[in-house]
Amino acid sequence: MSASTKETVTVTNNSTGKQVDFPLHSGTIGPKVMDIRSLYSQMDLFTYDPGFTSTGSCKSTITYIDGDEGVLLHRGYPIDQLAEHSDFMEVAYLLLKGELPNVKEKADFIKAITYHSMVHEQINFFYRGFRRDSHPMAVLCAVVGSMAAFYHDSIDIHLPKDRMIAQHRLIAKMPTIIAWAYKYALGQPFMYPKNSMGYSENFLHMMFATPCEEYKVSPILAKAMDRILILHADHEQNASTSTVRLAGSSGANPFACIAAGIASLWGPAHGGANEAVLAMLQEIGSIDHIPEYIKRAKDKDDNFRLMGFGHRVYKNYDPRAKIMQRTCKEVLDELDMHDDPLLKLAMELERIALSDEYFIEKKLYPNVDFYSGIIFRAMGIPTSMFTSLFALARTVGWVAQWNEMIEDTDQKIGRPRQLYMGAPKRDFVPLNKRP
Repeated sequence: MSASTKETVTVTNNSTGKQVDFPLHSGTIGPKVMDIRSLYSQMDLFTYDPGFTSTGSCKSTITYIDGDEGVLLHRGYPIDQLAEHSDFMEVAYLLLKGELPNVKEKADFIKAITYHSMVHEQINFFYRGFRRDSHPMAVLCAVVGSMAAFYHDSIDIHLPKDRMIAQHRLIAKMPTIIAWAYKYALGQPFMYPKNSMGYSENFLHMMFATPCEEYKVSPILAKAMDRILILHADHEQNASTSTVRLAGSSGANPFACIAAGIASLWGPAHGGANEAVLAMLQEIGSIDHIPEYIKRAKDKDDNFRLMGFGHRVYKNYDPRAKIMQRTCKEVLDELDMHDDPLLKLAMELERIALSDEYFIEKKLYPNVDFYSGIIFRAMGIPTSMFTSLFALARTVGWVAQWNEMIEDTDQKIGRPRQLYMGAPKRDFVPLNKRP
């Protein structure tokens, strides 16, 4: 965003006749932004914008989305190019540092992440305080929040070195923390990370290996997981990212901020969307029932909605969905899962939605959540773990956004205003005089 501009927008208060010029800022791409920071002081007014859908809460150089055109850029690079030609560690470096790494920079970054992947051994005992049937996101919120107690040597947010170490620790340890939540629920022993493995391969090994025998991770599944992580790594100022920034604006330590983001992601309207896709497929139950549910989805008076179709941001095709669709087919081929009844149902639902005039007209295309849910099920990952895997991918975006917020000299502690609709001022009435 430019620091100053000659272009302005004039706001007139018709009740007072007062006019004030507010500056317009231009980003690299995207719509211009009206700077209303002085609106209240100059006009005794503030804006009303539930959901902040028309409000820019910060300036950022990390991710750009054009929902109308179906565009998603990370540091200027289209998401399809990154998913096709890059890997998650390279994308993580890009989000954190602003540029793609050279050979040495990438090797040094991978080494830093790899050698931070173990967690403090006392965290092992922390899991035992949870019930076996605890939701993995509940475990994840608690364990990540507790990291400030185990790694308090790197939580001075004013020191760039401390921030870097905390970022590396969060990215590196998240696969271990999530895999352990899964193992604990199963009653299986924890598997420790292996420095010889790549990021996604290591995660799948910790999820599915046991000490009883050697477990070899399929390269195709590892590649699919890596691609899923890339596609979910960051998504501009969504609910969880905004939560991380809001928590961070108070000066909270990075582990607390990421735990707050995890809590926000847990909601079914956000990170729980791919979990909702599987629940919907289970409700439909059979390919024979699809026409009935398609009819219900078109009925405005019916509460049923097809989950995994359309997107709040993308009014066109979700640019991540095309990549995920291809990845989904690769995974199903690798696992020979095309005969699974639920997955066959999903593929038939996809076919109908892509050819039905109603869905085409409404642009209700399958989104990234539709395909990721199918992939996770095919891999044998339980539905309850889906949102945790979303958190695994999004951690790098959260820490990149958090660090950018800390370094932004314009940033202030978050303090939204409100439109008060309660009782006006009134005097207290003693208990014995109340009607």
